[in-house]
Amino acid sequence: MTEPNREQAEYWNATAGPKWVAEQEHLDAQIRPLGELVIARLGDLKGKRVLDVGCGCGDHSLAVARRVGRHGAVVGVDVSEPMLARARERGAQVGNVSFLAGDAQTQKFSAPFDVVTSRFGVMFFADFAAAFTNLAAALVPGGRLGFVCWQPLDRNPWMHLPMQTVARLVELPPPGPPGSPGPFGLDDPARIRGALAAAGFTDVVLDDVREPQNVGGAKTLEEAVAFLMVAGPAAAALKGASPEVRLRVADALRAALAPHVTPSGVVMPAASWIVTARK
Repeated sequence: MTEPNREQAEYWNATAGPKWVAEQEHLDAQIRPLGELVIARLGDLKGKRVLDVGCGCGDHSLAVARRVGRHGAVVGVDVSEPMLARARERGAQVGNVSFLAGDAQTQKFSAPFDVVTSRFGVMFFADFAAAFTNLAAALVPGGRLGFVCWQPLDRNPWMHLPMQTVARLVELPPPGPPGSPGPFGLDDPARIRGALAAAGFTDVVLDDVREPQNVGGAKTLEEAVAFLMVAGPAAAALKGASPEVRLRVADALRAALAPHVTPSGVVMPAASWIVTARK
C-alpha cells in the first residue's frame, strides 16, 4: 500500500489485527456500550445506508445493521484483512451488511450514505481533515456523522495505570507527538472541531462521556492480566522478554489492578468523546 496510512495498514494487518481477532469477544464486550451510545445519538436509522469506518471485527457494523432493518444497508470498511475476515465470518448470515477492505481516508465509495459512524476507528488517520473530507464526500447532503474516540490518556486510568505499571519494569515505545495516528489521535476537542470544520461538517457536538471500562471485557483479575499481557501496553514491550521478566510484569499488573476488582471484572474510570455532526 502506498497510501498515506501505509504504516497503520501494516500495523493492523501484521501486529494488532491478529491480536484483536484473538481477543475479539473480550474487546467487543468492553467497548460495545460506547458504540451503543453512538447509535443512540444518531436517532432513527431504519432504512438508512450506513458506513462504519474502522469496522474491525464487525461488532459495531452488526449492531447498526440491526437498527437499519431489512430495507437499510451497512458497509464496514477497514484496512485490516485479519479483522475483516472475522467480520465477514460473523456477518455471513446477515443480509444487510457487507465489509470492504480499504483506507477510509482515500477510498472512493461507490454510493452515497445517509450516515457515517465509527466505534474507535477514526483516530488512526495520517491527516484527519483529509479523512473527514473524504467521508463527507461519501455522505448525502445533510447526512449525519457519529463516532466515539478516547479523551486524553490521563483521563483513562484503565489504560494509563497499566502503562505506568509496565513502564517501571520494561522500556515502552516513546509516545508520538500530539495528533499523531493512534488511540489518542483525536483526544483534543479543538483538533476534532478543526478537522470537521475543514471537511465541511456543521452542528458539531462533543459529549463528554465518563463510562467506566471493564478492562479487556474480563470477568476476573486473572483474565484482565492475561489480556493486558497480550493486547495491552505490555505486549509490544515484552516481545522477546525472558520468562522471568514476563512473570514480574504480570505480578505488577495483578497488584495494580487488584483494588479495582468488582463482581463483574476489573472496572476502572474512562473518558471518551461521542461526536456528532452533519454534512
